[in-house]
Amino acid sequence: MADRRTVDDLSLQELEQILLIRRRQARQQRLRELAAEGRLADRSPLLAEEIPTLPRATESSRLAGGRFQSSQLRPLSDVSSAGSHTVAPKRGKASWIRDRLLLGLEVLALVGLAVVLLSSYDTLRTLNTEVSVAQEAQAVTITATPTPLVHFDRLPGGHTSPNAPGGAVPDVPAHLQAWVQPAPAQPVPTPSAAYPSRIVIPAIDVDAPIVGGVNWEDLKKGVGHLPGSANPGERGNMYLAAHNDIFGEIFRYLDKLELGDEFFVYSGDQSYRYLITSKRVIEPTDVSVMYPTTEPIATLQTCYPYLVDTHRLVVVGELAN
Repeated sequence: MADRRTVDDLSLQELEQILLIRRRQARQQRLRELAAEGRLADRSPLLAEEIPTLPRATESSRLAGGRFQSSQLRPLSDVSSAGSHTVAPKRGKASWIRDRLLLGLEVLALVGLAVVLLSSYDTLRTLNTEVSVAQEAQAVTITATPTPLVHFDRLPGGHTSPNAPGGAVPDVPAHLQAWVQPAPAQPVPTPSAAYPSRIVIPAIDVDAPIVGGVNWEDLKKGVGHLPGSANPGERGNMYLAAHNDIFGEIFRYLDKLELGDEFFVYSGDQSYRYLITSKRVIEPTDVSVMYPTTEPIATLQTCYPYLVDTHRLVVVGELAN
């Protein structure tokens, strides 16, 4: 009599027995194919292996209408290789909702990143437009009027008050007084052309003005010259700094310079040629690069890397002429 039990009615032992028999049948079939191809001896003991038969009740069971049919069982190797026929577990509504929420969060993150990038670009463009305004304001020329260094009518150290009747009595003998007449007023030296006023770096197409000072407002106007550092052609460390990503991006390509490249620093119409001897990236706290030196050098400094600015790039050139 045919077995009308469903798959759920079969015991675990019966299912395991069916799978084991099917796997042995598949192996025997493969061995017979190898023997037919001459890759296995016809009298191999592997071909003589006995395969138990399925129980009668199990063989006659069917799958139709929710019933189990043993003839439709596949070997274990076929099941593992037929990945396209594997039925994925049914996903619940909660899993579907979770996936949609994660997708929404990813979309929001991408939109936020795009907004940040656009905002950063707009900020950079605004800062760079301030350069022209700041450079126009730099057109004011500072002049100094010569003034005497010292005012005096006599040598210091007299014992008579200048407010005494008849004035102070000279303490210098009469025959020497002609040598100690009041000195003429000495004018204060006017600012000379020794200060740096322009830098030209042919290798990276830089031709920019140099201003005194290295603070925020100074670097809006051009390349800043550290107050107290050396002037062009002088012995010492001439320290020059500029931005790489705002206010004109003057030193943006400073990292492209190579050892041996040249640059020129002008003081008025006089130019001074420097040759690059070193280039390195340092921490912002390493202020030793600003220290004075005994040799005539020029130190060029900017932020690094571009748009990140966590470090400083320093390029050093030695005076060549």
